[in-house]
Amino acid sequence: MIATVRLDDNLEKTLNRISKIVQKKKSDVIREAIIFYSQSIEQNKKSRILSAIEKTKDIDKKDFEDFEGTINDGI
Repeated sequence: MIATVRLDDNLEKTLNRISKIVQKKKSDVIREAIIFYSQSIEQNKKSRILSAIEKTKDIDKKDFEDFEGTINDGI
């Protein structure tokens, strides 16, 4: 697939600078940037899911301990 992208002057300078630093074609830098961005989004999503799981486990543990305390009190 061929894609065309318009870059402002600053982004073009950044792309040129990165391309020279890593000694790769601009198209390769762009492809790698897209892959990196995609992986970053996926990692962020996984981190949020794991965080939500941990919060849920903590809440469930507290509820369980409260329930156990109530049962142990004979109420």
